[in-house]
Amino acid sequence: MSTLTQYLSRNVRQYGIMAALVAIVILFQILTGGLLLVPNNVASLVQQNAYVMILAIGMVMVIVAGHIDLSVGSQVAFVGGVAALMMSSGAPWLVAVLVALVLGAAIGAWQGFWVAYVGIPAFIVTLAGMLIFRGLAIVLVGTTVAGLPEGFNAISNGSVRNVLGYVANLDLVTLLIGAAAIAGLAFTQIRARRAIRKHELTVEPFAAFVGRLVLFGLLIGFVTYLLARSAGGTPIVLVIVGVLIVAYTFVMNRTTFGRHIYAIGGNLQAAKLSGVNTKRVNFMIFVNMGVLAALAGIVTTSRAGAAVAAAGNSFELDAIAAAFIGGTAVTGGIGKVSGAIIGALIMGVLNMGLSIMSVDPAWQQAIKGMVLLLAVAFDLINKRRSSR
Repeated sequence: MSTLTQYLSRNVRQYGIMAALVAIVILFQILTGGLLLVPNNVASLVQQNAYVMILAIGMVMVIVAGHIDLSVGSQVAFVGGVAALMMSSGAPWLVAVLVALVLGAAIGAWQGFWVAYVGIPAFIVTLAGMLIFRGLAIVLVGTTVAGLPEGFNAISNGSVRNVLGYVANLDLVTLLIGAAAIAGLAFTQIRARRAIRKHELTVEPFAAFVGRLVLFGLLIGFVTYLLARSAGGTPIVLVIVGVLIVAYTFVMNRTTFGRHIYAIGGNLQAAKLSGVNTKRVNFMIFVNMGVLAALAGIVTTSRAGAAVAAAGNSFELDAIAAAFIGGTAVTGGIGKVSGAIIGALIMGVLNMGLSIMSVDPAWQQAIKGMVLLLAVAFDLINKRRSSR
């Protein structure tokens, strides 16, 4: 068996998820008569599912460490309600956003304290949090709070301003953003490969490395082309999500904090014996999740242009499903930010494709549940086969 074949067989999960996303996109493109990849629909896909991507990034870190967070949907409603009430009372929307993020950090610290320092399982703490913050959201937002500032609503509904004009009817700013993304991807991957070789560690076969770069480059280029043809160009929220993906990928792969998260999830006792401050790491994981939940609350409220007590309903399930579909291990210790984003995109494509086809919402839920079950089953079967 060749080195390339061995590498692909060991990483079948990683490449299988990407292949599944491509296959699902092609399937719904056919079933919807080409409507799925209409440029404006692609922009809407990003705007409608940004909250899942944001929550999935934090949820990966929580699950990798061996925990779970059931409260993020309620946090979205509560924090979004607080921000909307501040703006309706005359506070500048930037101030409301900053206060919302600080509030999210405080909520995360509250839950992290009970998990990390008191020792209550995260399932129980966040289940209580789900009830507490949903109740507070209902108390605060008894009626819909609407009439929010245009600048705030533009976070999720607006696009990056085109100040450079068009090239062949394509938004030039969007094209430059896409080119920068491809160049950044190539630079970081090449640099990471060189660092691995410098330390005399095993690297993936060169053919697989080049193939992966070309594949991701083509996908980014294709999405860039579609967005450049859309009415607004690059959605502002896509830039926010892109920055988060880059930042958290770096945190998980290149920082001591990220390595400690993997160590805790892989073997808690070994991490303690190695000198990892597990209580502090677990505490910071939930603080981080609170901030990202607050950001998702801002994005959700901005998208709707109003705050309602029912906002964020089942968002925690969407985030958990995205993480698991993206390859995060149920038992902890394994998971990637990129995989969670792919999982979120799969969920988003399913939602949009089924909606275009006018499938009943009840059947949509059933189909997404089956996809989640099959993804986790595939992961477990692949691990058993690898261990044998």
